[in-house]
Amino acid sequence: MTAPGVEDLLRELTPQVLGVLVRRYGQFEGCEDAVQEAVLAATVGWPAEGVPDNPRGWLVTVASRRLIDEMRSDHARREREAATAHEVTPEDVPDTDDSLVLLFLCCHPTLTAASQTALTLRAVGGLTTAEIARAFLVPEATMAARISRAKQRIRSAGSSFRLPEGAEREERLRVVLQVLYLIFNEGYTASSGGRLHRPDLAREAIRLTRMVHSQLPEDGEVTGLLALMLLTHARRRARTTLAGDLVPLDEQDRTTWDREMIDEGTELVKASLAGPALGPYQLQAAIAATHADAATAEQTNWPQIHALYLILERIAPNPVVTLNRAIALAETEGPTAGLALLSTLDADERMAGFHRLLSVRAHLREKVGDTAGAHRDYRRAAKATASLAEQRYLESRARRLR
Repeated sequence: MTAPGVEDLLRELTPQVLGVLVRRYGQFEGCEDAVQEAVLAATVGWPAEGVPDNPRGWLVTVASRRLIDEMRSDHARREREAATAHEVTPEDVPDTDDSLVLLFLCCHPTLTAASQTALTLRAVGGLTTAEIARAFLVPEATMAARISRAKQRIRSAGSSFRLPEGAEREERLRVVLQVLYLIFNEGYTASSGGRLHRPDLAREAIRLTRMVHSQLPEDGEVTGLLALMLLTHARRRARTTLAGDLVPLDEQDRTTWDREMIDEGTELVKASLAGPALGPYQLQAAIAATHADAATAEQTNWPQIHALYLILERIAPNPVVTLNRAIALAETEGPTAGLALLSTLDADERMAGFHRLLSVRAHLREKVGDTAGAHRDYRRAAKATASLAEQRYLESRARRLR
């Protein structure tokens, strides 16, 4: 198997192996370190020596021995087994996949959203600390400290390795979905840096959400989130020029959208909406499907999108939802109506200095002929974002109005 193939296999197996060890030994931090060592040994050895017949069992055995060695502080034994790791005979490994339990553990409510995200990418996603640090543009030492603190906090909380039950499970699942949503959003539109998006991070969020969906296929919100990611990620090739400049949705070449991904996402939307309950991810997916259904920007069913945002605003009130509804309202009733709705957000402290609010207001002011106001807001929006791609786009819009 080639090195890329080995990397994909290891990324799939990492959470399964870690789940086996945590269930068996109950030491999340030590188990995670041991699994990373086993993965490193496989990364070096498997491309040259071949993948074992039972790769999961191989990893469990190597990681278990690493962990036991560490617990016994037996350096000599650790050196001997490291030298003969390729001779490991896999021990019996349970067939159960504890990846979902592990994901719930990484999204423990005692952790901050940033720590939940980092720990999920490390333990469940199989990314290295360096890869996660690069994704979020922080020093590796900073990310390592964040992950270490997260593991210590979980240990201090005395969490057991099991799926929560009843209402607690539902609450924790929503946290899991929020973390996956945050990972995807950071991949789809990076909050800072020179690139508009990080496709590898978006793909990882989709992979992890597929994993959750495979274990909870009847959950409408899980299905809705997966559909939302697929329908949104399908536009990735059309979102930037060859030079990396941002292309807004209404100017994108829709023939370059990934139709296979759109078809899968659309079917998932239909499945998610067939259930008895309706949640925010299902509604957002329905909105994304409406955009995907339009062959051109002019054919977009804006009344339907506005109606969906009204429902979303009612069941999950959020200033960003209101901001997005203002865009749809402007398309159905005119830019003046959109500006009036935006004005209701001015007193919301959460939106103070938010570059998207400024850029949408600038766009609508440009449409009503307020050139000076639009120029001012485009410039303010450009200064308010840390994304260089968005800065370039907003500055270019401002220059057109001089």
